[in-house]
Amino acid sequence: MKNSISILAAVFGVSLGLAAPAAAADIKLMTGPQGGVWVPLGGQLKDMWEKAVPGLNVQSLPGAGIANVRGVDEGKADVGFGNSISTVDGLKGNAPFTKPTSNVCNVATLYPQYYQLVVTADSGVKSVKDLKGKGVTTQQRGNTGELITGQLLKVNGLSYNDVKMSFVSYTDSVTQMQDGHAVAFGLGTTIPSGAVMDLAAARPITILDLADQLGEMRKLNPGYTLVTIPKGTYPKQDNDVKVIGYATHIVASCKLPADTVYAMTKAMAGNIPAMSSVNKSISSLTTKAMAEDIGVPFHPGAAKFYKEAGITVATK
Repeated sequence: MKNSISILAAVFGVSLGLAAPAAAADIKLMTGPQGGVWVPLGGQLKDMWEKAVPGLNVQSLPGAGIANVRGVDEGKADVGFGNSISTVDGLKGNAPFTKPTSNVCNVATLYPQYYQLVVTADSGVKSVKDLKGKGVTTQQRGNTGELITGQLLKVNGLSYNDVKMSFVSYTDSVTQMQDGHAVAFGLGTTIPSGAVMDLAAARPITILDLADQLGEMRKLNPGYTLVTIPKGTYPKQDNDVKVIGYATHIVASCKLPADTVYAMTKAMAGNIPAMSSVNKSISSLTTKAMAEDIGVPFHPGAAKFYKEAGITVATK
């Protein structure tokens, strides 16, 4: 009898352990800067995850691509948006990371990101090298867009010291461009960008074609690709523009319970229309695309969901 009770206790103990993630739990989700698409998309994820996991409470926090990866790795957050290029840099311990990350697992790729270098049409700026000595604004430090701006200047023989640099929010960047304090605005986000649309409504702009920059940029990070902003995306944009691209994905602490991450991944796959209502780039997302290999090992919970869908992914 005593042995039976011990066995039952062990069984119930295991059951309770597995059920724990579905019980009351708090997790922190790092999103992005105000004015960017990660904030409203984070709201969608919060709603679907809390419905998928009974008792789960998701607290949304502001963040940025690089800062989110650091936050998850250091235990300051449980989940976050990431950008493929900077997440891979984190795994390798490449700058701006001071050491390799060890607690960051991939969950799902969501959509492509576009680095856009917007200049005022009357600025006379035709190339990155033309920015020397001029006012340039970009996202705050810790954002992937800011990292790319610095790298783009670097491959053109320039640094932040060679331009009049400003690291501010999307809103402040638009204001600086509108009032003439800056002639260029570099940002990494989806298309069409609300900030760029606001700027285009105030004054004529040009988006620089960066096709000739890809080779040198890939030497800094092989994860860069070339993506196209179709003509008509922005007012008076008469031609396709090729820019630097990368992928936005969801990262999670490798320590998060597997069944919780499984439920979260399944919820995303089942709520693509809800996510695409915030970002149209997600409308064509598939489970196969979510499981794309971007060089970041997957969380076991996510891997379980993909395996059920017939897709094998690499885990940590």
